Amino acid sequence: MTPPEVIPLARPVIGDRERELVDGVLRSRQLSLGPTVTEFERMWADRIGTKHAVACSSGTAGLHCCLHALGIGPGDEVITSSFSFVASANVIVYTGATPVFAEVDPLTFNMDPAAVEAAITPRTRAILVVDIFGYPADVPALIAIAERHGLAIVEDACQSIDGDFNGKKLGTYGHPSVYGFYANKQLTTAEGGVILTDDDALYLLLKSLTNQGRSDDGAWLVHSRLGFNYRLSDVHAAIGIAQIERLDWMQDARARIAARYQARMASVDGVTPMYEGPQRRSWFVYAPRLDPDLDRDAIIGRLEAEGVSAKPYLPCIHLQPYYRTDHGHAPGELPVTEEISASTIALPFFCEMTDEQVDRVCDTMERAIQAERAA
Repeated sequence: MTPPEVIPLARPVIGDRERELVDGVLRSRQLSLGPTVTEFERMWADRIGTKHAVACSSGTAGLHCCLHALGIGPGDEVITSSFSFVASANVIVYTGATPVFAEVDPLTFNMDPAAVEAAITPRTRAILVVDIFGYPADVPALIAIAERHGLAIVEDACQSIDGDFNGKKLGTYGHPSVYGFYANKQLTTAEGGVILTDDDALYLLLKSLTNQGRSDDGAWLVHSRLGFNYRLSDVHAAIGIAQIERLDWMQDARARIAARYQARMASVDGVTPMYEGPQRRSWFVYAPRLDPDLDRDAIIGRLEAEGVSAKPYLPCIHLQPYYRTDHGHAPGELPVTEEISASTIALPFFCEMTDEQVDRVCDTMERAIQAERAA
């Protein structure tokens, strides 16, 4: 019996335009610190409506640079979410500061502003906002909290590329925001990220920090501060330019696929479709919730046996082995976050997914749940 064709979790859109622009960079022999990166930055700043964009080697690198530029360091605390990719907390630890995890809203999965305010101590220096699964956090409420307490804000919008809150683009609220371009994102450069800011002085500092602390005037091999090797290559930027050119189409395709998933999953007993609230979601993953009586690992096993990729997504950061052993966290600290984390399941989701593939995933999910409950 021929095994079923595997539907992957993610698959980037790579076409002739990406190959053309990458080939142009390769032929130019200027693979780094060249004009393609500058053009990529300009295109992002223009699209979002900020004065500046700083390309970097990853979203993680961008977040680290932002915290470093703000002077976050040992003895400081930064409030963030545990329901995120581990990098959101790791970048705080990189600076020597301590991540403090705030409880999340049960619908949006983003940090609850009331929980954020309750977590503030005399050591708190900043809030690292996370826009999880492409749905924006309550940015205005978090800004108001930060202003009341004299705190800085850095926004991890790595999963909310081209996102907005109340129609205002993430990255235009006055604090540095970071997008990430890993291969499963709405737009990819294979690896890479970009920091958005309107602050001229911060822009110069971030440009320097991403390039080994090179002097603001760009003098050759003159380094005026400690920096990092966080550059984005022109090869990666070339992929990114082609992706920006088709970003509207890719976002529309993701929204169309998500709509089909939502409609189908609404009738699958045992599944809660993804939240659709007043804000526009920049669709990154499709990760609905399973009912508490279902064994998620068993469901995943049944799906994968039929060629449907699936993963538990996302694990709580505070319950990752490192944060338990080195930072003393334990189960029960964040009951809402932990309940969400235990029930969400990532299913195949990518721009070129067909209606037939979506239907196959949903049909397989329905069979898997029925079989698991009958077992």
